[in-house]
Amino acid sequence: MLTLVTGCRGRIGSTLAALLLDRGHPVRAASRNPAELALPAGIPAVACDLGDPETFPAALEGVDSVFLYAEPSHIDGFLAAAQAAGVGHIVLLSSSSVLAPDAASNPIAASHHAVEEALTASTVGSTFLRPGDFASNAHQWAGAFRSGRPVDLPYPLGQTSPIDETSIAEAALAVLVDARSQGAAYHLTGPESLTATEQVELLAAASGSATTVNAVSREAWKESVAPFLPADLAEALLNHWAATDGSTADVTRDTEKLTGRPARTFASWAAEHAAAFRA
Repeated sequence: MLTLVTGCRGRIGSTLAALLLDRGHPVRAASRNPAELALPAGIPAVACDLGDPETFPAALEGVDSVFLYAEPSHIDGFLAAAQAAGVGHIVLLSSSSVLAPDAASNPIAASHHAVEEALTASTVGSTFLRPGDFASNAHQWAGAFRSGRPVDLPYPLGQTSPIDETSIAEAALAVLVDARSQGAAYHLTGPESLTATEQVELLAAASGSATTVNAVSREAWKESVAPFLPADLAEALLNHWAATDGSTADVTRDTEKLTGRPARTFASWAAEHAAAFRA
């Protein structure tokens, strides 16, 4: 049962490909630029650009299942190619943002929602993984840590339940190799709800830093990220954080249900990535 893993330049895809290999499952790694991938021996790489339908047929040849990133631009073409290749199961890396009532128009959720809709209408079997905030989102604070500046937060008490990407990859592995987990949607979270301030404190402890938090206005934060973050996406993030300000974030046991063990903690992620936050 050959699995095509898209997005193998990313942490989730590369980790999943290695896990499949370790478990003895045939795997093919896909990326827009496969020559740039650093893969364990035994994992062949193939070009698959989800924005270029011409790459689909060769990438999908002989494939039984797919781990798919949520790129909506040519999803109908991808599904047609998958059906023609005989693919029986697609595991989609979606997002918990699709659970919001405005998912179809929300800048954070829209692409994931569109791909979920296409998969639901397809004859190819599918499973949706809907992780919440990634632990790696904390990398946005690394510059402040390394320069000795406080971390600017518009909602210091906003809470999330950050999930380690390795836990997401392990959940994807479980769905791909165990038919009993197919056909459902899983809301994946970390094991605890943490404020943004608590996350900064855990990173400070792990990296040996004295970095603190500086509360800033919405407008000041939007201005600071304007050079690299579109205004509509910045506004959507601010609204997301505002909705969680002072309230506990959702914590599910779906990761544990799939993998047989709790999701990794943010503290363990911080310890593993502490070097990125040291001056």
